[in-house]
Amino acid sequence: MSNTPKVLTSVVDNDLCIGCGLCTYVCPSNSLKMQWNDLGFLVAGIAGDCCDEGVCLTVCPFNPEEKDNNKNETGLAKSFLTEATQSDDKLGRFIGIYAGYSEKHRPTSSSGGVASYIFEPLLEKNIVDHVFSVGESRNGETHYEYVVKSSKEELQAVSKTKYYPVTLATVLPELHKLEGRVAVVGIACFVKALRLAQATDPYLKQKIPFIAGIICGGVKSRFFTEYLASKAGAQVNSFISPEYRVKDPSSTAHDYAFSCYDTVENREKLIKMKAVGDMWGTGLFKANACDFCDDVTTELADISLGDAWLEPFNKDGHGTSVIITRSKAADLLIQNGITVGNLNIDVLPREKMLASQQGSFNHRHDGLYLRIKESNDKKIIIPQKRFGKKPLSLDLILTQKLRRVARKNSLIIWKKKPSAVEFDKSIKRTLTLLHYVSKIARYRRILTKRLIKVLK
Repeated sequence: MSNTPKVLTSVVDNDLCIGCGLCTYVCPSNSLKMQWNDLGFLVAGIAGDCCDEGVCLTVCPFNPEEKDNNKNETGLAKSFLTEATQSDDKLGRFIGIYAGYSEKHRPTSSSGGVASYIFEPLLEKNIVDHVFSVGESRNGETHYEYVVKSSKEELQAVSKTKYYPVTLATVLPELHKLEGRVAVVGIACFVKALRLAQATDPYLKQKIPFIAGIICGGVKSRFFTEYLASKAGAQVNSFISPEYRVKDPSSTAHDYAFSCYDTVENREKLIKMKAVGDMWGTGLFKANACDFCDDVTTELADISLGDAWLEPFNKDGHGTSVIITRSKAADLLIQNGITVGNLNIDVLPREKMLASQQGSFNHRHDGLYLRIKESNDKKIIIPQKRFGKKPLSLDLILTQKLRRVARKNSLIIWKKKPSAVEFDKSIKRTLTLLHYVSKIARYRRILTKRLIKVLK
């Protein structure tokens, strides 16, 4: 019983753990627990003697030993999303694509408030009795964690996006204690882990009849929150209540701010994210596992929700959601919301949905080529991927390499000296190089498109 759990040797040791926590739920010997690593991420760790049955690895979304195509996103979607009427290589299986908002929930939500809205009819119609979503930590040791909410009123307090590491391990033990069924909100990797578990556990499939997927740009280390707090003028160890998406209704959707409460000065600190710079395209503070995820739109959820980063919606500072329905239950929620006037929603052409996530497709689909090649060269076993087969041009290779450097360096720099001033100085050279190389790549893509049009 002294063997090391396979999920540790194959996933954690290769920096591929995303912290979903499903391994702790299925482990028959309770030998796993979630813990903070030294780079600010929640990862699996040893809690006791291991039975070495390898069950923990079967539910891992980044299992490098899984070669069965029925266990990737495309294969799992065929099993779980049988009601879908359409399919797209990048968007997955779906019924409808929409954009819009909930007038009631938009003011207190990160985008259009549709994610907050859909749980009201789910609870009212007794489709589910509880919701697992991210809210304020109950123990005060972290800022946020997964919590159980069982009423509309409780859900109002967990309506905003939190760019902070969380794990389903904090709520999964509640499944067998709660009466009734549960809906879960999660990012793509967490949703995949749930589907992998449901594939072999009928109880889990019945207990969780609805999953809402949040379109994700990458999981950030807790260092990200500390950096933003420091950038806003708060002490790294003396702030609470971080808010990542403080809207400016009089401005555009991109013009949002970060805020936190400084417990030393007893006042709120706020900084516009435009003043911080690009924290997503650069890969700063991002988990390594995210660079091996090719699911951009949470393909395995009943409904996928994200921000409408495209015209004309990005001009509206109140926020707008993009929506992909993948089950009849999800599509009915949207259609009924439109009918009774609770949702202001329009059908969104597939091309516009693809355009809204183009940056993610470029990085997580096309850019995979380089990351797969680098892993193979270093003899690091990684999960089998559906994309990343086409070689990249030199400028794109340099862009991808510099993003990898920026990601890794950001974590190392902050770990050594957690100060926004010192961090900005140390990372500046890398970000400057990345900016210029990305600019060259962008101009080349534009020129290529124009030449293709001329030649046609």
